Amino acid sequence: MAKQPNLVFLLNDHQLHYRHGWEEGPRIQRMYFDRLAAEGVRFDRAYSVCPLCGPARRSMLTGLYPHHHGEIHNDINHPFDRDTYLDLLATAGYRNFYFGKWHAGPGNAHDHHCEGFSYPSYNNPYTKPEYREYLERHHLPEPEILVEKNFLWKKDTEGCIIRQDMGWCNEHASGLMLTPRETHESFFLASLACDQLRELSRQRSDSNENRPFSLRVDFWGPHQPYFPTMEYARLYDPKEIPVYGNFNDTLKDKPDTYHEEGNAGISMNGRLIQPNPIPWKEWQKVLARCYAQITQVDAAGGMILNCLAELGLDDNTLVVWSADHGDALACHGGHFDKRAYMPEEMLRIPMAIRFPGKIPPGQCSDQLVSNMDIPVTLLDASGLNFPGGCDGRSLLEVASGTGSGPVGQDDLMCESYGHGQKVFARILLTERYKYIHTRNYMDELYDLQKDPYELNNLAVRQDCREILMDMQRRLKKKQAEVGDDPGFIIASLY
Repeated sequence: MAKQPNLVFLLNDHQLHYRHGWEEGPRIQRMYFDRLAAEGVRFDRAYSVCPLCGPARRSMLTGLYPHHHGEIHNDINHPFDRDTYLDLLATAGYRNFYFGKWHAGPGNAHDHHCEGFSYPSYNNPYTKPEYREYLERHHLPEPEILVEKNFLWKKDTEGCIIRQDMGWCNEHASGLMLTPRETHESFFLASLACDQLRELSRQRSDSNENRPFSLRVDFWGPHQPYFPTMEYARLYDPKEIPVYGNFNDTLKDKPDTYHEEGNAGISMNGRLIQPNPIPWKEWQKVLARCYAQITQVDAAGGMILNCLAELGLDDNTLVVWSADHGDALACHGGHFDKRAYMPEEMLRIPMAIRFPGKIPPGQCSDQLVSNMDIPVTLLDASGLNFPGGCDGRSLLEVASGTGSGPVGQDDLMCESYGHGQKVFARILLTERYKYIHTRNYMDELYDLQKDPYELNNLAVRQDCREILMDMQRRLKKKQAEVGDDPGFIIASLY
């Protein structure tokens, strides 16, 4: 029997859509993600199963749609009623390590047979004793932040130097971390992970310990607040960032969900102000800090990949790098964070897989895939599966080049229950079209090939009626296939 592979899963949080910088201006630098993708497969049409932390992260543990696992909003803390992939790996003899953000329901990773650094809910790594010990061990200063732009109400800190000492580290702000990059949470987590890999390597040398391991690192970034260090901020000149393709969207023929907004300076009475009152030159600076933070988190992930290689632990190791969902920053009239609308900016995610000897390098796949597929893929690589079944599919077939992808994956369903306001929404994606059905709101239909910024809602056009009806039929068929029971969920929402 072949030796079970080691598994490494790097997860970014809330990552800005790749379209930023794809035509003009500075391209977002992701050197280590791109290198990993070049050594395996990059999925260019990867989507979040649900564009919100709690639901998506529970799906990445269980391989289930949120309507099946029950964690349909953040911090519902719906009980785990079946084993996660981490539990199944542990039962199969794996040693599990987990470092970083949890936010997937009750408890934390330690409750699922994991060692490492994990606290309940969203939380804040900067306030933890492990972080204090890390600063002391590496002779690092307390991190200091210069706030440049603040989207929070009742907390005017622009131009002030602060510390991230709240119960969570999710300030709606951007600026600069004035201390070295090693004081950023991403490098703290990467350092913990690398220390653990070195200890594993030492134990294997000393005692012939040969158990496979699973390592998961969940960065808090590049989620706002966008506080990169100067080293990465210098890579992006704000003046070189052109106006984003749907920043000036008038929201004509859009459902009311696109008008919902709660951030200071861009909203009034919970509504997005139009046209956007913040000048583009200010948005440019916010975006530049966001770009820099993406590059900074990429560098932290690169530390882990380099450590694997240095220790000779990468030969029989599958590595997945992805994100839980996207980021609505500056999209569709100039939003910040995310709400209950479902544009590509919130749904589209990066995803790459490397598996030496099993996945040929240099592949770029346009298959429709979901981050719900990741736990199924990890188990499949280990010869395991979810005994009670699941909604996700293993991506090893398409990634290995031995087939055309998961059977029947000519369309993909995502779902949403809103954020800030409750909705019931289903999204169906095909090679060309995207259909969004949100209960009690107007339908949306976009031709992503001709209209990648989703400015023209074809659902209101009579000449597109047949396309709309076909997408509606497809969605109903998909819902029947995956056991989607709208009545049950709607009853729990309203």
